[in-house]
Amino acid sequence: MHSLREYFQGVLPRIDACLNEEIEALNPVVRPVAAHILQAGGKRFRPLLCILTAEGLGYRGEGILPLASSLELIHSATLLHDDVLDKAEQRRGRTAAHLAYGVTETILAGDALLALANRIVTDYGRVELVSCVSEAIYQTATGEIMEIQRMRQPSLTLQEYLEIIVGKTGYLIQTACQSGAILAGCSPKQLEAARTFGLNLGIAFQLVDDALDYASGDNATGKPLGGDLREGKLTMPLIFFLQTLRDGRKRDLLAKIKDRQLTDDEQGWILQRIHDLELCQKTRNHAQSYLERSAAALASFPESAERDLLNQVLDYIKDREH
Repeated sequence: MHSLREYFQGVLPRIDACLNEEIEALNPVVRPVAAHILQAGGKRFRPLLCILTAEGLGYRGEGILPLASSLELIHSATLLHDDVLDKAEQRRGRTAAHLAYGVTETILAGDALLALANRIVTDYGRVELVSCVSEAIYQTATGEIMEIQRMRQPSLTLQEYLEIIVGKTGYLIQTACQSGAILAGCSPKQLEAARTFGLNLGIAFQLVDDALDYASGDNATGKPLGGDLREGKLTMPLIFFLQTLRDGRKRDLLAKIKDRQLTDDEQGWILQRIHDLELCQKTRNHAQSYLERSAAALASFPESAERDLLNQVLDYIKDREH
């Protein structure tokens, strides 16, 4: 049985070749911004899941690659837009695109990538694929709007936060698996299993990402330790921490976090308290419950090398350190 790493090393060049072909075909006005984000690396996690799910349900052939690549285009477009909204300075170790090329250019380049992804999917001539991917774009945008709206509230509950990450992260990873299953022409039961597997995996992926932001230094995102805190984002470890404070202290800190007015000492204190209270591990424990739901859904897949690799994906998320 191949390891997930071996499989990824084999499929990554195929994904990147497809993406590079799409980049080269872009209008020269759009190409530099698209290349900036797409050629900066990244895990290619969504294309990988699309291919593995399709193959695990019986699909064979290179025809999966454009569909898989379209998911990376959507993901990259959301990153471009997110960095503008968050006023982020770095992405994947590079200067954020909006600082390198301008805000207007970056927003429009993101729009162009979304349109390109839709065109690629439309070329398959499968209405259900178009519907699936279009819904993912809608849900992702809705999740972003929900985050902006609810960040203005005095507090953000865990349930509200989970609703946000379902839209911002979970739905596109669900779609990666669901679209692969659609292309494979599997049974309705297996299609539902693919959806359930992907959605819960996506939630777990984001929760582990939240934990890593407070638990490790410079990582694959190119963001420093506590980057979410500095950007004024309320994620699960921080929500847990705020729940330990008295109302007055909590209100004061929330105001400073949202306005990005925390001093270096206050940031350091929050990071240390999150560490001391083991809130990153508590966040990982929540992620584990979603991984268990993914594993249960995966049991509906036929036995295959690809199903074994998808189980390794669950282990990768659980043990992820960067």
